[in-house]
Amino acid sequence: MPGWFEWRGEELLLSLRIQPRASRDEIAGPHGNTLKVRITAPPVDGRANAHLLKYLAKVFGVSRSQIEIVNGQTGRDKRVRIRSPSQLPESAAIQRDPSD
Repeated sequence: MPGWFEWRGEELLLSLRIQPRASRDEIAGPHGNTLKVRITAPPVDGRANAHLLKYLAKVFGVSRSQIEIVNGQTGRDKRVRIRSPSQLPESAAIQRDPSD
């Protein structure tokens, strides 16, 4: 199992590397021990974080309130918790824990 995601019951923890000011929003794929995510928002006044959470909510099929940044508020490397994702994007290559 890759080191950039971890299941804790119904919660999915992701280690992300964010690229702000990209030409489009996308999950670029694994990047070392992180999952690289490109977003169009600039890293100014929390706009990149807000945009990231909105994008992840759409990709994982959850409401915005089901996602939180656990750490890395001000950096490009972030740890994000998603509660009960209803879909898993193929580009992320995330697998559910078979013991669940």
